[in-house]
Amino acid sequence: MDCCHGQATRTLDVLHPLRPLSPEEIRKAVSIVRTRPELAEFAIETVELKEPDKAAYRAGSPVPREARVNLFSLHRLGVTRTVVDLDAGTVTAVTEAPDARPMIQLEQFMAIEDIVKASPDFVAACAKRGITDMAMVCVDPWSAGNFSVPGEEHRHLCHTFAWLRLRENENFYAHPIEGVNAVVDLKTQEVIRVDDYGVVPVPMGEHNYESQFRDSFRPALKPLDVVQPEGVSFRLDGPVLSWDKWSLVVGFNARESLTLHDIRYDGRPVIHRASLVEMVVPYGSPDNGHFRKNVFDIGEYGIGKLANSLKLGCDCLGAIEYLDVHLATMSGEVMTIEKAICIHEEDSGLLWKHWDFRTERAEVRRARKLVVSCICTVGNYEYALYWYFHIDGTIEFEMKATGIINTAACLPGQPPKYGREVAPGVVGHIHQHIFCARLDMAIDGDANSFVECNTYAEAPGPDNPYGNAFYEAQTVLKTELEACRRIEPATHRYWKVINPGRLNHAGTPVAYKLEPGHCVTPFVHPDSPSGKRAGFVQNHVWVTAYDPEERFPAGEHMNHSTGAGGLPDFVKQDRPIENADIVLWHVFGLHHPVRIEDFPVQPCVMTGFKLMPSGFFNGNPCIDMAPETNAASCCAHASA
Repeated sequence: MDCCHGQATRTLDVLHPLRPLSPEEIRKAVSIVRTRPELAEFAIETVELKEPDKAAYRAGSPVPREARVNLFSLHRLGVTRTVVDLDAGTVTAVTEAPDARPMIQLEQFMAIEDIVKASPDFVAACAKRGITDMAMVCVDPWSAGNFSVPGEEHRHLCHTFAWLRLRENENFYAHPIEGVNAVVDLKTQEVIRVDDYGVVPVPMGEHNYESQFRDSFRPALKPLDVVQPEGVSFRLDGPVLSWDKWSLVVGFNARESLTLHDIRYDGRPVIHRASLVEMVVPYGSPDNGHFRKNVFDIGEYGIGKLANSLKLGCDCLGAIEYLDVHLATMSGEVMTIEKAICIHEEDSGLLWKHWDFRTERAEVRRARKLVVSCICTVGNYEYALYWYFHIDGTIEFEMKATGIINTAACLPGQPPKYGREVAPGVVGHIHQHIFCARLDMAIDGDANSFVECNTYAEAPGPDNPYGNAFYEAQTVLKTELEACRRIEPATHRYWKVINPGRLNHAGTPVAYKLEPGHCVTPFVHPDSPSGKRAGFVQNHVWVTAYDPEERFPAGEHMNHSTGAGGLPDFVKQDRPIENADIVLWHVFGLHHPVRIEDFPVQPCVMTGFKLMPSGFFNGNPCIDMAPETNAASCCAHASA
């Protein structure tokens, strides 16, 4: 990962143990693995840093520089997981997962489209719908799930949906080819079946979003510039980012995209590692082939490889520092995504204020935040990941979902029960976007506990003579199964991670609270084929004893998975989590009954969560901020 030229102070030669693999290290890891004759011809699924032992890292002890390299055969099932010692030049571990399927690779996307468009059965199905020019057909590769369909056993499959493009650069999602789904075997490179559920006319109305197709625009707003004439307030030393009292290490890999490490406030540890580790998008339609739309975008594709190269002044506004990222291709070469990570500061409104009406004196402080972000395109959707670090010690994650809704076709004016007509003959199905963040907590160290907080009204009686009494009850959850919890709006339930061995000046444990503002109710039945594979969505929080190999909530290998090897299995061990090294998993998301306004391009909709200090400090941590008045602000004189 390299910095681009910007205004942040940085030192590029800092060799931090948690830095992402360099291009040279990626190539070296692949070459070491391929010294094994049995692996020499295998394709590469992922190459990423194997993070050093936590205790050794904390102690500042020398740690080996290691890589995880996952490989797969192009001709048979299975994923081979290896660990490579880059210093010694040796493979130190090999684990076979003979029935696993690798993630669908970015390099396979267009190959899948070509395979489908060359299929005589698919061509014939298109002809039934009046489509004869296959050059104008667009095919999106979707993961196939695990539905026990006869003939799909022991294969590595991709399920597809198709659309028609009327002319160059035109929005093809306005023209769904409904009822035709080709199933592709990625090992044999063939279409094994074309499911044809019956002809629905292809909607032919154009609904474009590119500027070249617009005849007019509303009057432009006047420029809104973010100017920092003295430069930015953050500093980059290699991958180590510091700003105000915050410090953290910025990482990136092909599966998760952004990873953040060793997050500290004023030198005090808060989180050892934070990332988004899964996202599943279940669609609500059982019609035609849409029942298979239940994609795990992180586990089945890897969103890191799908990161955008960002553009100054458009994706990011102000004084920006960009970071390039380096990932492995299927062939073991290095792909570089320039400007994949954006780092900048934003004004964040009022921080605190009080006006003393007796003296007519006021004290005001403005807030700002540090933003670390990336944007990933998964087929029709864009997912913009934002990590915010606030001056008051709050950590916030926000996901902005935009792009184009996945579309189907209907007879104009006759949308199905499970969708909404967004344009004549064009349907967007009801669906959800459910995310899971993995937070390796370290509140002033690794000896943490998990506390649930509920507010109750006191029962009428002697303790509540006026009917106004209510209080907060706190319960320490001591084992993994106890800590499988869901929100409860009626009691304003939230959770805290505390360090029972560190007390604030009020004599209570230092803590951070999880503010779960965007939890969703899953509607996919837990015993259904898709529900079994997404067992983690059944709770809004899970807490596990730390295990560096328990990394993903739905399992290590998601393609065609059965549901085994994820959070429901982790917590069956029911390990103690009191005063222990614990990992907090938070499940949140978007419930999306599609709006007409979501088409042809969906305005950003937001979801996320906050981690807020709750007794972590002895009072307001921003009380020491000096007063200032922004000299660039002026009267707008907007009155007529």
